[in-house]
Amino acid sequence: MADTSRRAAWEFWGAELKRRREAAGLTQDALGRRVFVSGSYIGQFEKAIRRPQLDVAIQIDEVLQTDGYFERAWRDLIDDKRYADYFAKAADLERLAAKICEFEPMIVPGLLQTAAYTRALKCAGDPFATDESIEAGVQSRQDRAVILKEAARPTYWAVLHEAALRVPVGGPAVMAEQLEHVVRLTRERKILLQVLPFAAGAYPVMGKSLRLMEFEDAPPTAYTEGVYSGNLLDDPAVVKRAQEAYDLFRAAALSPEASLTLIESAAEDYRRCVSST
Repeated sequence: MADTSRRAAWEFWGAELKRRREAAGLTQDALGRRVFVSGSYIGQFEKAIRRPQLDVAIQIDEVLQTDGYFERAWRDLIDDKRYADYFAKAADLERLAAKICEFEPMIVPGLLQTAAYTRALKCAGDPFATDESIEAGVQSRQDRAVILKEAARPTYWAVLHEAALRVPVGGPAVMAEQLEHVVRLTRERKILLQVLPFAAGAYPVMGKSLRLMEFEDAPPTAYTEGVYSGNLLDDPAVVKRAQEAYDLFRAAALSPEASLTLIESAAEDYRRCVSST
C-alpha cells in the first residue's frame, strides 16, 4: 500500500508539472532545454515514469517561477523512511532499471533474500532493535523484491562469492530455505546467478559489494556500500571501471550451471544439518 500511495503522489507531482508548464506556454522540449534535460524526460516526469534529480526540480521552480514548490514536493516524496538515507535513491533507481548486475562478497543480495534471512541479518546488525523495527526492515526488503515477480521485471544477473553460501546466517534451516529460494528463482529463469568460488583467490575491489544499473533512456549508474554509507556513482569513467570489475568477477566465476549445482549442494548440506538435530 505504501508503494501505491507514493506512486500516486509522484503522479500528482507530474500532473502539476504539466499543468504549470502549459500555463507558462512551454512545450516539453522548451522546458527541457531550460533545465538541461530532453523534452522526453519532461514527458516521463509528467507521467511519473521517471523521477527527477533534485537539481532539476530546483531548475523547474526557477523557470516556471513556482516559489520552490517542486523542490519542496520532491524532498517530501524522496524522503522514504523505509530505507536508510544513503540507500533511498538507489532503491528508487532500482525500480526503474532495465538491467541490474550485482556482486556480493558475503551475503545473499537483498532482492533475493527470504524474510527469515533478512530477519537474521537485522537482528545481528542491531541486537537491541525492537521487534517492530526489525519487522519493518524485513517488510521493506520484501517489498523491493516484488520487482523480480513483475512481468516487466529487469534483467537481473548476480555474482555471489562462495562465502555467501557458507556463512550460516540464521542457522541451517534459514540457510537451506534461503538457498532453495535462490535455486527456485534461477530455475524459473527470473534471475541469472553465478558463484565466485574460494578457489578463484583474489578478485577486484576485494570484499566490496557492487551494483550496476542500466536504464532504457538514461546513462548507467553504479552503487557501492560501506559501513552505514553508500555511494551512487554516475561519472561515466567511474561507472566504466565498475563495469570492468564486474566483468572480471563474472569471468572468474563458475558457469551458471556449475553455480546452481554448488548452491543446491550447499542447501542439501544445511538440510542434513537440520535433520540431524
